[in-house]
Amino acid sequence: MEITGIHATPGYSGFFFDDQRAIKRGAQQDGFTYDGDPVTDGFDEIRQAGETLIVDVELADGTVARGDCAAVQYSGAGGRDPLFRAAEYAPVVEGPVGDELVGRDATDFLENAELLEDLRVDGERLHTAIRYGVSQALLAAAAEATTATRTGVLADALDTEPATEPVPVFGQSGDDRYTNAEKMFVKGVPVLPHALINSVEKIGANGEPLLEYVEWLVERSRELGPEGYEPRFHIDVYGMIGEIFGPPYDRPEVVDYFGALADAAAPSPIQIEGPMDAGGRTDQIEAMVELRNGLAEAGVDVDIVADEWCNTFADVQAFVDAEAADLVQIKTPDLGGIHRSGQAVSYCEGTETRAYLGGTCNETATSARACAHVALATDAAQVLAKPGMGFDEGYMIVENEMRRTLARRERDRRRADEVTADD
Repeated sequence: MEITGIHATPGYSGFFFDDQRAIKRGAQQDGFTYDGDPVTDGFDEIRQAGETLIVDVELADGTVARGDCAAVQYSGAGGRDPLFRAAEYAPVVEGPVGDELVGRDATDFLENAELLEDLRVDGERLHTAIRYGVSQALLAAAAEATTATRTGVLADALDTEPATEPVPVFGQSGDDRYTNAEKMFVKGVPVLPHALINSVEKIGANGEPLLEYVEWLVERSRELGPEGYEPRFHIDVYGMIGEIFGPPYDRPEVVDYFGALADAAAPSPIQIEGPMDAGGRTDQIEAMVELRNGLAEAGVDVDIVADEWCNTFADVQAFVDAEAADLVQIKTPDLGGIHRSGQAVSYCEGTETRAYLGGTCNETATSARACAHVALATDAAQVLAKPGMGFDEGYMIVENEMRRTLARRERDRRRADEVTADD
């Protein structure tokens, strides 16, 4: 079925853009915002409204398939593309991007998505947010044109075996790390709580407040969780362990702290995301390898998760090849086309590194649902509940999309079996 039109409308995303560098340099919160001046290019304020570009792809039969361009909360940080301004990029989607895609067969998802990855406008590659959002719409268009699920289209394109159960969802609490964690316990969320430990103030000068929080997580999970509940704790520290301890990361002081985290979390497993920010990919990989080796030698059972400087598909490959992490976060908006996230998950298969299909609170319901299909198609280790920082909405969106899709695939399978039996 032919693509007949592409339209772009600026809108709002599920959270905000934050100047991470300014926050790490000590910007103080003033209510929900921050005092001070931004330091990252493109920012007018340290915290400003998140934006999306709503993409509609029209098909010859009048069907409209949708995707949302989105960029991460901490845009412009850690080697990522610059701040995404939706109104600035709308003419690009309706102009050069539309010129390339209109008239093409919507069923050729992978070919269309790769064309988008390779497209240059004025000699420059498209912003990752554009590639992300338009490819979501192309995936939805292919599913509509073939009357298949988006999971099925992706699995066929990537030659993967889809999951038969929902992928474990990772809930993120935002700064409301106590109340939202309790909500997660009541709902039996398998991986939690993120906790947003993005300043020295939150982790503490010696790390003690984080240890106390982990102990509280264990206690409340027992009190509030359903029968048989066995959560996995996942804390994102935004490099703060590196800030309070500093390199090298295999020395006893650092290893002992991770050992204390493991003891505090017991009997639940714990994984720490972004333990340090070394300032560049090569240095980050070296620091992560050093820490991982130190933990292994000491028998400390804490998994570490790559985030900072692990943005593109090539970055994911580099971290996996170096065995620098137990998990890599595949930060979906940063990889560009949504199929690239699927390819990154598949790259982890058969290695020591598990794939965490992540993203950002600053996405939309549309992009979150699209990512649920990537998680199912590739059977990722875990998938982020998004968008927003309220937890409940993002969890509902991602979990229900997976359950809805699995139920439909089962119905389709049964119908196919019935037709075969009749024949």
